[in-house]
Amino acid sequence: MERDVSVREVMDREFLGASESDGLREAAELMLVEDADSVVVLRGSDPVGVVTERDALETFVRTDGDSATVADAMTEDVPTVAPEMTIAEAADEMSAQSTQRVLVSGESEPLGVLTEHDLMTASPFSPTADGPTAVEGGRAVAGVSAGRGQSATERRGEGRFADQSLCEACGSLARDLSPFNGQLLCSDCRDI
Repeated sequence: MERDVSVREVMDREFLGASESDGLREAAELMLVEDADSVVVLRGSDPVGVVTERDALETFVRTDGDSATVADAMTEDVPTVAPEMTIAEAADEMSAQSTQRVLVSGESEPLGVLTEHDLMTASPFSPTADGPTAVEGGRAVAGVSAGRGQSATERRGEGRFADQSLCEACGSLARDLSPFNGQLLCSDCRDI
């Protein structure tokens, strides 16, 4: 991961907003039209929650979707990061909070949204001189050390990523990815 890149440089400055009293159906339609995976729930200019595609779907299945409001589907905890943070720090924060997106907030107002996709886009996946690499199936992965099942000449380091990356099975950010059956997997997916 480029350690000097700030959250401000990679965040999405355009995000969808809704109020708690808005209809969930309208918010879901807006997410479809705008090709967004979440809506930030605002009370005035204060962020009070977030509604993801999954939240909306779960609420539609659980209730009568026509009468549901954004408040019925929102997750109240809004993980936030500062725009001055580096993307490595933001990735650590996202991992610690087990979330795929965080609100970027400054001076008590939302400035944008940072997603795992934004982090991956800003992260180079080529071998670097300052980190170990592993070659798995003909591809080099930056920050990866070779793990179990590889020859001594391929083995470099201790089998750990220097930074977080996405598990190829579940898509979550993890620090402990290891090659397994031709994929880079987190410990949870390797145990399955």
